Amino acid sequence: MALPKFRSPLGRSVTPVLAGLGFFAVLGLIMWGIAALMAGEQAQTTTFTPDRLPIGNVDQWAESIDANGPVLFPGLGTTSGERTIVLDHNGTNSERGWVVYYAFPADRDVTCAIQQVIGTDTFTDCDGRTIAVEDLAPPLNGEFPIIEDRVALYIDLGERANDVTTTVETSLP
Repeated sequence: MALPKFRSPLGRSVTPVLAGLGFFAVLGLIMWGIAALMAGEQAQTTTFTPDRLPIGNVDQWAESIDANGPVLFPGLGTTSGERTIVLDHNGTNSERGWVVYYAFPADRDVTCAIQQVIGTDTFTDCDGRTIAVEDLAPPLNGEFPIIEDRVALYIDLGERANDVTTTVETSLP
């Protein structure tokens, strides 16, 4: 079947223009639909924090921590940057002995920040006490080190800040 041929100058000039406008209208509707879909998904996202923090090569970090002491990673897992994590390695094998702590003493709360004595595995807390890395608070939200393929080191950040539940006490009259 042959395509119709328009004989008038008006038909030959208007037809391609209308076809082009129709094409761009359909393309615009498709793009609008994709944007609406993406905007809907983005509105449901509550945090931009990744589930895992990529650290790097296991052997390099093990050597660095063994020589210079634990590493502090400030402001992880929350939008306000309140959670600071300490990564320590206490083994001879670079794939074993990885431990994660919070950056405050186990017998204090998060308001008691620590400072590392440079090049060591000791810290000074808010009261001026010198504490060892083992005296830091253990993670409570499921943070732990992950080693993939015996090469890559990650920290799983556990529960997100938005996952925290709040208990409200009520008193009866």
